[in-house]
Amino acid sequence: MPETTRSSNKLLAALPIIAYDRVRPQFEPYELKYSENVYDQGEEMKHVYFVESGIISILVATSPTTTMEIAMVGNEGMAALGVFLGIKLSNNRAVVQGSGNAQRMTAKNFNAECAFSDELPRIMRLFTYSMLMQISRSAVCTRFHSIESRLARWLLMTQDRMRSEDFQVTQEFLSYMLGVRREAVNKAAGILQKQKLISYVRGHVTVIDRKTLEGLACTCYGFIAAN
Repeated sequence: MPETTRSSNKLLAALPIIAYDRVRPQFEPYELKYSENVYDQGEEMKHVYFVESGIISILVATSPTTTMEIAMVGNEGMAALGVFLGIKLSNNRAVVQGSGNAQRMTAKNFNAECAFSDELPRIMRLFTYSMLMQISRSAVCTRFHSIESRLARWLLMTQDRMRSEDFQVTQEFLSYMLGVRREAVNKAAGILQKQKLISYVRGHVTVIDRKTLEGLACTCYGFIAAN
């Protein structure tokens, strides 16, 4: 028999071969297009999304016109985690932060697989814990650290998941991610550019000095990366 080609998603790759072969026919490819909604606040989560490349950002509304990122999901995880927790309607918004691809499965089939075997739930419990750690640390960072440090952390996390030193992001999108005005984003990005840590031109960021950027990002980046 030909060897099973494993998914580049780390959760799916962690499944035993037998379990993965069982669920694989239930997936369909899903293209992640930059800035498009995967699902919105108040919508029923009809699918779960296992990211293989790119990034999905999880946003919450801080006011009727302002949002802020509380977590990001790359190929280490899954979006629509609420489905695993028995939630049907989303309390947040999921938007594509970095173009790529995902494998999606209907919520019905996902729940059926979780009920059939403990293999997928075991992996999902570990991922749920890592997401809780990411969200809690992001909250601490937002409360106590400067915009420059928060921006540095966000850029590093994005680079890790995009696996590239160059990626697309607009000032408007960054303002959504960080929950601040565009003027504040422009000022923070300008400071990092003057220090020659990044280049930011026409909606594209290039990380130039990752090591110094890690120092600026304080301990929050390392904590999140380790979980």
